[in-house]
Amino acid sequence: MTNTTAAPTGGYRDMNRLMSLMTGDEKHGPAATSTLDALWVLYGRVLRVAPGTVDAPGRDRFLLSKGHGPMAYYAVLAAHGFFAEELLSGFGAYDSPLGHHPDRTLVPGVEIGSGSLGHGLPLAVGSVLGLRARGLTDPRVWVLIGDAELDEGSNHEAIAYAGPAGLEQLHTVVIDNASASYGRPGGIAARFEAAGWSVDSVGGRDHEALYAAFTAPHPGHPRAVVARVDPKY
Repeated sequence: MTNTTAAPTGGYRDMNRLMSLMTGDEKHGPAATSTLDALWVLYGRVLRVAPGTVDAPGRDRFLLSKGHGPMAYYAVLAAHGFFAEELLSGFGAYDSPLGHHPDRTLVPGVEIGSGSLGHGLPLAVGSVLGLRARGLTDPRVWVLIGDAELDEGSNHEAIAYAGPAGLEQLHTVVIDNASASYGRPGGIAARFEAAGWSVDSVGGRDHEALYAAFTAPHPGHPRAVVARVDPKY
């Protein structure tokens, strides 16, 4: 796919329609819908990236680690004009750029290929370090992970490194829909706090609470927002 953009299609109320255009047995509906509100707030009010700036050095980077359920991600990208909504109906087809896992070489605005759990947060840490090495300290790196990804050791290595390293440009959104196999003493937020992160827990459907948590100052520390959603969705 070339970086051809389209006009924005509508507001949040249009999300159900856009997501309904994507069908098939492998759409991972609950995994996708659990991320919808966080993605909507990020792209609508927080991320400094647009269809015309997907290659700009100063853009914010958003990494979808929870890439095995990308329907909401594709719908939000289409709604904000990154590509035409007509592509949504081909989701998962052999000749469609919108695969069951996002592909950064095919979809405008996608920063990483994802779907294998546990890689996004380490990649986000590396992205921040790469930006620093280039003298780019203003762009922010955001990564969205699922709570079950915290069963992967690679994420805990990234958490343990980022806090003491003071990676202030790093922001992690954890979608907590109670799908993890292993609990943690004190919950997910406590794991990040123990490693020196700035942390907040909010309702994952509350747009104003999400926005406040996403934009709270956290000088000298990476930021983690745990977004709780109903386990059924």
